[in-house]
Amino acid sequence: MFIAACLTTTSLALAACGSGGSGDGGPVTLKFQALSDQPAAIAATESIVDDWNEANPDVQVEIVPAGWDGVYDKLITQFNGGAAPDIIHYEAASIVSFARDGYLADLTDLMSDERRADIPEGVLDSVTVDDQVVAYPTELQSYVVFANRTLLEDAGVEIPTGDTMTWDELREIAQATTKGDVYGLGWGLSSPTAAFMALAPAFGGTYISGTGEDADLTVGEGEMALPELVHAMAYEDESILPVTLTQSGGEAIASFYAGQTAMTVQGSYQAANIAKDAPEDLDWVALPPLEGPEGPQQAANPQTLSVNIDSEHVEESAEFIEFFTRTEHLAALNEADALIPATTSAQEALTEKLGDENGWSTILASGQHFTAAPYLFADSYAQWKDTVATPAYQRYLAQEIDDAQLADQLTSGWDEITQ
Repeated sequence: MFIAACLTTTSLALAACGSGGSGDGGPVTLKFQALSDQPAAIAATESIVDDWNEANPDVQVEIVPAGWDGVYDKLITQFNGGAAPDIIHYEAASIVSFARDGYLADLTDLMSDERRADIPEGVLDSVTVDDQVVAYPTELQSYVVFANRTLLEDAGVEIPTGDTMTWDELREIAQATTKGDVYGLGWGLSSPTAAFMALAPAFGGTYISGTGEDADLTVGEGEMALPELVHAMAYEDESILPVTLTQSGGEAIASFYAGQTAMTVQGSYQAANIAKDAPEDLDWVALPPLEGPEGPQQAANPQTLSVNIDSEHVEESAEFIEFFTRTEHLAALNEADALIPATTSAQEALTEKLGDENGWSTILASGQHFTAAPYLFADSYAQWKDTVATPAYQRYLAQEIDDAQLADQLTSGWDEITQ
């Protein structure tokens, strides 16, 4: 069985088999700190690990459940104490600082050509820090418009069916379906920065130029386009349910279930929740990906798998991640999590399997429109987002400041943090 197991693995795993595992002759054990907190995703992760362990008796993977809450501080403590796991599950927005501080292994030469070619360029860029690939991307979310088909049809609106839908079309549909006690759109924007920055590329907005400590912030026409559009829909058209502007996405979806809003903008993962939780008589549909003047791009911030640079088994850890990100594995994991696979082949596999069921074909179509997110590589982004941008956007959406004041607060706040 030992010889057969070695023959079924790829080159790096063969090396592990040939080495006899750990120094005492037993199997190598890799600690995999996993953050999955949904039962179906936990089961999918466990299944992938079980398949690996069965095929690789000399390189065993042990899952260490962690959960998302407080994981950044936990990892800092683990790195500083020399207790970090071999394989680290996190997200692109949060691993850049770890990479720059020297905590993550360079996987550039360990990622296979097959995997590299399978990852869309914008997604691969999101895990490339200072020309080093520091993680494998696994799962992503996009922002999707879910619509109440009945309310749209009652308003005489033809359901969009093209490859994309423009923001102008969304505005027109919202106006057409705002009648009586029903608003055209509900959008949970209590913490608006992530949505505005993720959707900005469609308007030509980048916010950030440069990287690290040298990153600069620009707030111009492309960056202001979406906040101004939302503001106009809320206060000129009066087509956005006002209370949703102060709610989270999860809170805003309740008004969609109740028929108070004809459409809602949500993270794509909400498709699974809508399918499970929506009233039985709600006839809902996912509308085509939103397209701005520059196209349907959205900034990529995938979940990731990295390797601790101090691991005694960097190559074996990378080989496990190669196995974890195979087409069939990412397809199963993302179906369980209702997210978008980070590889083209897994997106295609899910599209073929699920078709139009619960909006999957529309959601997966957005997976080819991810682009790099420059803000991920700015050292001051997280502090600016929490202490400057989010409060400023909240004041703007509450009509406490105007367009010019918003732009000024965003840029002056950046300057204060970075000086």
